[in-house]
Amino acid sequence: MSERLVVIGGDAAGMSAASQARRLREPSQLEIVAFERGRFASFSACGIPYWVGGDVDERDDLIARTPEEHRARDIDLRMRTEVTELDLAGQRVRTQDLESGGEAWTGFDKLVIATGARPVRPALPGIGAPGVHGVQTLDDGQALLDSLEGTRGRRAVVVGAGYIGVEMAEALLKRGYEVTVLHRGEQPMSTLDPDMGRLVHRAMDGLGITTVGSAAVTEVLTGEDGRVRAVATEDAEYPADVVVLGMGVEPETTLAQAAGLPTGSYGGLLTDLAMRVRGHENVWAGGDCVEVLDLVSGRERHIALGTHANKHGQIIGSNVGGDYATFPGVVGTAVSKVCELEIARTGLREKDARAVGLRYVTVTVESTSRAGYYPGAAPMTVKMLAERRTGRLLGVQIVGREGAGKRVDIAAVALSARMTVERMTSLDLGYAPPFSPVWDPVLVAARKALAAVRAAG
Repeated sequence: MSERLVVIGGDAAGMSAASQARRLREPSQLEIVAFERGRFASFSACGIPYWVGGDVDERDDLIARTPEEHRARDIDLRMRTEVTELDLAGQRVRTQDLESGGEAWTGFDKLVIATGARPVRPALPGIGAPGVHGVQTLDDGQALLDSLEGTRGRRAVVVGAGYIGVEMAEALLKRGYEVTVLHRGEQPMSTLDPDMGRLVHRAMDGLGITTVGSAAVTEVLTGEDGRVRAVATEDAEYPADVVVLGMGVEPETTLAQAAGLPTGSYGGLLTDLAMRVRGHENVWAGGDCVEVLDLVSGRERHIALGTHANKHGQIIGSNVGGDYATFPGVVGTAVSKVCELEIARTGLREKDARAVGLRYVTVTVESTSRAGYYPGAAPMTVKMLAERRTGRLLGVQIVGREGAGKRVDIAAVALSARMTVERMTSLDLGYAPPFSPVWDPVLVAARKALAAVRAAG
């Protein structure tokens, strides 16, 4: 007897789930209907800053699979169709066609919620003015490019200095704009400890990007034409011909909460290891709308990353399709860049360790990406946290030039394996002068952390 799978959300998690379920179940066994309210499916939001900056030539380069390609695989993907209500007891969803306005109910045997995240957009005066842009969808990216091409002035203000903020600062700099970045924290990149964020601040200033900390935006000021002309904080005004918002995201769980599904402290849906929504046998959720287990702290976190979303989708699709798979959790690995500066982190920051009651030591080392005598050797700074009593690795942050960022993967694997810094010092990493000093910078930090653990008793 045929079953119907309904998927809410046509991007990474949703369509990965649909595609994996289709691989395992024939159309005669499982009908798959997916609803997407936007104009694009299966696209890379992470690539938008690089499209805006000119590193990626065409918008369509960011599309992994078109709606037509999904339909050719017997997935009934309905674009510009928004799910407006979940009726879990009746096992159906209400939808609205955003073009015609028509509404309909669609029944399901199995449901996947992949509604993603919504950008943080505070209700400030003027924030909806022409010239103010978010960068979450391909439509957003196109609107920003159109604005950049149609603006006479060359002053840009980026609000927020997280991953999207610094990446958009680079994109605008490449477009020839004078860039100012405003952020609320002491230093940019709040995903790092302030001492490492200070390195990012210094590097951004050196690139010609004005970075202003402790600057909470109070208003977007407009001119007589209604278009943005400046961004105001409590202390100053910053002239702007275009404004880009990079203030982070939060789980889009409005529908799920209205239906009574469980959410955590970040507002994300709570699932079991199989990505099934807790307490609901035939409802799964994945991607940016869920909270996941942090394997280092043991607490739930909200981390919006395409890597996790695609893994969630694969796991959900396997379970829906009759196979079995689980998602154990994350260690919080992320990497980014602003021009030639690479920024990476994994595991806990100092304040994260304190929040869960861990006693720890920290060390910071300066090294190079290659043997110091080899051409192109670039400086990097590695900070490492280790548990004071056991020496268990707790976190690593890296800031440096070419060859620095992806070294965080060494630490990510060590964290997943719950390795101690002592065990890390004997890791058999690849070595040759073009790739690393004889002691890789991460292992130098591990040696120093081991000494700090022993000194702490």
